[in-house]
Amino acid sequence: MTARDFRRIALGLTDAIEGAHMGHPDFRVNGRIFATLHPDNTHGMVKLPPDQQQRFVREHPDMFVPENGAWGRQGCTRVRLDDVDEDTVGEAMTLAWQTAMSLKSKVGSLKRSRKVEALKRSRKREDRRRSSKS
Repeated sequence: MTARDFRRIALGLTDAIEGAHMGHPDFRVNGRIFATLHPDNTHGMVKLPPDQQQRFVREHPDMFVPENGAWGRQGCTRVRLDDVDEDTVGEAMTLAWQTAMSLKSKVGSLKRSRKVEALKRSRKREDRRRSSKS
């Protein structure tokens, strides 16, 4: 697999866009990175849930390895492009994309619920002020 193939698979996922950070391309959905290409174009990265990362590393140790340090512990998984096939990287990338999609919706729900709670507190304070003036 080439960097071009990796990019094609990433951008083939619904609403995926290409961006860049730290000098290399990344692939995002709803503002969240789910995959990147390393600057050397011989490796990629998919951000998997840790249990799925363990599965891919166990089942395909020649293709997948956790990234170094905290990134790897959080599910960032290095993909050796010259060793991986399209079906396997497609499965891993789809899982990474699905995770990014679900995280965005959870974050959005949390933000909405915080706004609702803040509005309720504000209304209670206003009600107390009105009743104390009466």
